[in-house]
Amino acid sequence: MYKRILLAADGSENAVRAAKEAIKIASCDSETVIEVVFVADFEKSKSDVLHSTSSEALNLERRKKISKIEQLLKDSKVNYKVNILHGAPGPEIVKYANEQQVNLVVIGSRGLNGLQEMVLGSVSHKVMKRVNCPALIVK
Repeated sequence: MYKRILLAADGSENAVRAAKEAIKIASCDSETVIEVVFVADFEKSKSDVLHSTSSEALNLERRKKISKIEQLLKDSKVNYKVNILHGAPGPEIVKYANEQQVNLVVIGSRGLNGLQEMVLGSVSHKVMKRVNCPALIVK
């Protein structure tokens, strides 16, 4: 089955739903590892850095955003690790997935309509188009 699953997470309810699906898939094989990827967006991270007391506090704040997902992973007893990347979410997720040669990407979707997606862009859509492996969008 899939040995390395990349789970794109931002702490949203969409990401929690995606985590539940990744757990279902990972539970089929005890050797599967879920690689949780949280991308600290450059636009938001400037403000985060200015308001943070230290780099440790900043890292802790970022980990807090995905704590619900980490708890789900712990409770399900699947193998996982967390990676915090910096940059634009779509390109960073694609770059990580392709360079690390993951077997599957699982990502949540906000469920934008066609017009919203065209105007705002969709991280999940960008990832789907550019990763070199199967990808699962969870609504």
